[in-house]
Amino acid sequence: MGLKLSRLVVTHFRNLENDLFNFGPRLNCIFGPNGNGKTNLLEAIYFLTNRKSFRKNASFPQMLSINGDNPEILFQALLTENEDKTSVAGRIKQDEAVWYINQEVTKKKIGLYSVFINPFDSGTFHTSTSFRREWFDYHLGLIDPDYKKILNAYTKQLRMKNNLLSEKPKYFEAQITALNSEMAQNMESITVKRLGFLKEIKSFYTAMFKELFSEAHELEVILMSKFSGKTALEIAKMMQENLPRELKTGHSTLGIHRDDFILHFDGLNSFDYCSLGQQKMAFLSLIFAYIELFRYKFMSYPLVLIDDVSGELDQLRWKNLIGFLKSKDFQVFITTANENFRFELETIESALKIQLKDGKMVQDMTLKQELSHGRSGN
Repeated sequence: MGLKLSRLVVTHFRNLENDLFNFGPRLNCIFGPNGNGKTNLLEAIYFLTNRKSFRKNASFPQMLSINGDNPEILFQALLTENEDKTSVAGRIKQDEAVWYINQEVTKKKIGLYSVFINPFDSGTFHTSTSFRREWFDYHLGLIDPDYKKILNAYTKQLRMKNNLLSEKPKYFEAQITALNSEMAQNMESITVKRLGFLKEIKSFYTAMFKELFSEAHELEVILMSKFSGKTALEIAKMMQENLPRELKTGHSTLGIHRDDFILHFDGLNSFDYCSLGQQKMAFLSLIFAYIELFRYKFMSYPLVLIDDVSGELDQLRWKNLIGFLKSKDFQVFITTANENFRFELETIESALKIQLKDGKMVQDMTLKQELSHGRSGN
């Protein structure tokens, strides 16, 4: 079954109260009006598993509760896998973070990751080259730590090169030539890994679209790069030939940091030829395809965090999504402000409901228990 998050207590995190959250192994539906902490709870789970926020540029002061007596955020969690239990704790401060696994200090992550799904990102994914590149870089880095190391090295080299091009110190051209050679080796490795990742995930997303939405469409992600099939020597030559242009602009104009990923829908660019609904469906299919690839790689699903999709899908696609979640074995945390959404959850055995109000848990029970409780009170 893989690791599951069974319990969580988080203190001084945004507007969340110091509650004990008990979670079910399958679907956990988090209800409440907007502004009551639903997304904050997803963020806390994501931070616990990935040690970073899914919000862009989220700093410690932003995450720290304004009501906290001490400037620190505390995490306590229980993970389960079959009969095995693992305790996790964390103490986060402005300038340090200390994590514990089974009461022992550790620098290792807990071995459980989470994927955050915000359908509003679909619009940004289809309109922003940098967002697409960052999306693929981050998710590829999760399943291939070596890719993340190489990409980080390239980013540092790029920063050094841009500083040299901007400041032009003595002998800077010789330094740039040496840097270009080092960067070219990393660019070859990054390009090969990107192409390999796209080849692996391709076997999942067309089938995922049909499974999710009961429609047959051909999806494919294309890497738009000048470096596909090029060796490090060939790339270094290209970079040296481009140096006169960079000397004029004062910054790097050639590299894998300018590559793009284009999503094709039935052979056409999804941004140019698809409706907004089709774009959102394709984006969701890509995310769930990645989740399946993750499981294929690690024999275990990540946690799936879905933030308020009810307003983004029509009723039929909404029901298809619920049916899809019902058929899967991954642990899901899904938020909604739409009370009508809960009736679809009646079809899922042991779906857990968590009601939040002003960051505090009002109740948590299975829908079956809730309905029984409601009948007994009539």
